[in-house]
Amino acid sequence: MPLDEIELEAEDAMEKAVAFLKTEYRGVRTGRASPGLVDQIKIKVPAYGEAPIELKSLATIGAPEASVLVVKPFDPSTLKDIERGLQEADIGINPQSDGKVTRLPVPPLSGERRTQIASQVKKLCESQKVALRNARREAMQKIDAEKKAGTLPEDDAKRGHEIIDRLTKKYEGQLEELMKTKSKEVTEL
Repeated sequence: MPLDEIELEAEDAMEKAVAFLKTEYRGVRTGRASPGLVDQIKIKVPAYGEAPIELKSLATIGAPEASVLVVKPFDPSTLKDIERGLQEADIGINPQSDGKVTRLPVPPLSGERRTQIASQVKKLCESQKVALRNARREAMQKIDAEKKAGTLPEDDAKRGHEIIDRLTKKYEGQLEELMKTKSKEVTEL
């Protein structure tokens, strides 16, 4: 396998780790109401079959105020199912319905809860750093195997190792930056 292919595979895996972390952080609760808190919740709507459907596919989700989410179903007949699904999701927010929309008042976070969420943010980041290191290790093993097989000169192998190390540092920096930003959001009052 050529060196540039090994580099591309490693970079692709590292990009996926960063993208995954961004997706996970969307669902982490901060002090502000964010549609990302609920848009991934799976709701069972008997009228639409057995498979649960993501909330964002059933309704528009908005945050007109910093502490309230409003969920307006595309089909008004699904309002009760959405409300039930939000209660079952156990997100710590009690839905309130007026017959047309469901409001989700997001209570302020306590200091203890903020600390718990900040540690959760750090754990999510650490798990993606492990994924980065795994991608690095695989790339290094492929480079070493190509060198051992004689298809990759020693100078190219050394250059490949340096490139993979630079990629790892770059993506670790991105993960750290995401973690710092999200931790700051969580801990701010």
